[in-house]
Amino acid sequence: MADKPAIVLVHGFWGGAAHWANVIVELRKRGYDKLHAVENPLTSLADDAERTRKMIRQVDGPVVLVGHSYGGAVITEAGDLPNVKALVYIAAFAPDAGESPGQITEEKPPAAFANIAPDSDGYLWIEQDKFHESFAQDLGPDEALVMAVTQKAPVGSTFADTVTAPAWREKPVWYQVSTQDRMIHPDNERRMARRMNPREIVELDASHASLASQPRAVVDLIEAAARETAG
Repeated sequence: MADKPAIVLVHGFWGGAAHWANVIVELRKRGYDKLHAVENPLTSLADDAERTRKMIRQVDGPVVLVGHSYGGAVITEAGDLPNVKALVYIAAFAPDAGESPGQITEEKPPAAFANIAPDSDGYLWIEQDKFHESFAQDLGPDEALVMAVTQKAPVGSTFADTVTAPAWREKPVWYQVSTQDRMIHPDNERRMARRMNPREIVELDASHASLASQPRAVVDLIEAAARETAG
């Protein structure tokens, strides 16, 4: 296992590092023992990128950096460190310079956009009774309920934070599209993927929560990036 790169996993909005649970278990089964999952504050893109960079800097050796959802914007901003050898986007935002996740969302709103609501403190939530149908319709009701109740709300202004220098312009990229995604429009995912000229695009018949519902297929993509990095 010594020749395998470290895998650093970056969560998105409305969840924490535990959203990667099924992927983590599958990676370990395949012999990846250097696994890290960032717990981002979701207070601003700058804050989240810096937290992610701190995690990457703790790793001695090459890193495959994986982002889900808004975590794609984070890895786009934080993936410039020299030991990051590959970027993997899982149903994720991949903004270009000067773009924000909010801008991309407004261009082609996803099916469940109306189910996101701000609270009086400026945090954005998915309505609990709409979480299953919005975020994770291909998971069982109990798993979706836990996600709904434990969701981690971002500060609303984070949606408007723009990327400065996108790492995907310099690093090799892999991308997974969720064709049944209701949180990021699948056509937005396809558009962002194509313009990065990725090594591979995989389309899964999955919800936004593909990392939970189809972990083996997600790990197949991560492993493709890891094999090229090791080679």
